[in-house]
Amino acid sequence: METSSRWTSWWRRERRDRPGAGGDAAARLDLLLGAAGAGFPVAPAAHPAGHRCSCDRVGCPAPAQHPLSFAWQSQATTDAEQVARWLDREPEANFVTATGRAHDVLDVPAEAGVLALRRLDALGVGGPVAAVGADRYLFFTATRGTPQDEDEWWTSALDSTPDTVSEHPGLRWHCRGSYTLVPPAALPDGSEVRWLRGPEQPLPDPLRVLDVLTDACTEVGAVAQEQWLIG
Repeated sequence: METSSRWTSWWRRERRDRPGAGGDAAARLDLLLGAAGAGFPVAPAAHPAGHRCSCDRVGCPAPAQHPLSFAWQSQATTDAEQVARWLDREPEANFVTATGRAHDVLDVPAEAGVLALRRLDALGVGGPVAAVGADRYLFFTATRGTPQDEDEWWTSALDSTPDTVSEHPGLRWHCRGSYTLVPPAALPDGSEVRWLRGPEQPLPDPLRVLDVLTDACTEVGAVAQEQWLIG
């Protein structure tokens, strides 16, 4: 992507003489700008600090998986210059993408995600997909965050209050008011968030993806009624 390459070149020039400045940072910037260039608004997030979260909160319920600022919704942007500045200031930072604007994310256990991805491929349904370590799959879809009929408006509070994440192991629908990590991101257990299908893929209809995901979750036993949550 031309914009991504331009900002990656700028990054390399700016950091050329800094101790420890290497290709990894430029590669991270390139991936982040790929997401921003696809229209995914991003904001800085916490990162691992050893086996802990960089936020220093005792018993952080979502280590390295939450925004740095309470103002993340207003911060989230697709502006390449701002993303480059953030990464220059916090080179180890993870990033989140705010959902319900340009895209939603359907978030399922990895076992269901593997099954669903195979079925979506067979159906010819594309779309970006990311893996969160070995635990979760993130399916990026078109958004229903601002429907014309406000009765169809769904809030998404789960990841605004990450203390509740472990309480909802089944399917989660991240739409307006929520966020997910965006690759590249590091987790305290040494795993990472990585693209399986990149952000350049067209966003599919969420309801079509939802049908496949709910069937897959049912087959792997991950959809007790109380575990199906929008948020």
